[in-house]
Amino acid sequence: MQNKIPAIELSNIDFRWGSTRNDFRIQVKDFRLEKMESVILVGPSGGGKSTLLSLICGILRPQNGVIKILGQDFERMSNSERDSFRADNIGIIFQQFNLLPYLSALDNVLLPLEFSLLRRKTSGEIKEKHNAEAKHLLKSLSITPETLGKQKAATLSIGQQQRVAAARAFIGSPELIIADEPTSSLDEKSQDEFLKQLFAEKTAKGASLLMVS
Repeated sequence: MQNKIPAIELSNIDFRWGSTRNDFRIQVKDFRLEKMESVILVGPSGGGKSTLLSLICGILRPQNGVIKILGQDFERMSNSERDSFRADNIGIIFQQFNLLPYLSALDNVLLPLEFSLLRRKTSGEIKEKHNAEAKHLLKSLSITPETLGKQKAATLSIGQQQRVAAARAFIGSPELIIADEPTSSLDEKSQDEFLKQLFAEKTAKGASLLMVS
């Protein structure tokens, strides 16, 4: 039985860069992602996939339409309220990973807990529990906490950085995971392995997943 309130609900979205007829434009009449559902959106490069994710995350605002995330209407929120809501409820796997190169893999995974009291409480009231969850996530995504987890992010391979970015998105159990072309830097065999691990962790956390590719 599906939850009545979807994870994502878009209605009559109209967004464009610029103001002329020839400027880039995205229109979405209706889209829903139910809670705990996984959806992959596939489209050509330059088709607006990353722009759509930025709208869903509240980073961009449409000229028209309604965006509801977990039942909350972004248009009724201030900029700071959207930032706080995103930090609490959305884990993002960025296309370029956005890891801090001078921090260890483990510290990069822990970083979202610094910005969200809700995710910090969900992970555990004490630092040892935070570290335990971060290590579990790294291990589940084939990053050994005792070795690779201690290395600075800049020293890791692209594939390893990708897994660290995924672990960071899941820490604190946000309800929604957004993944922007998370396998773009991997070969076919590595893509299959990574996706299998990604979906397994998504299921374990009970999250909803929207991925573009």
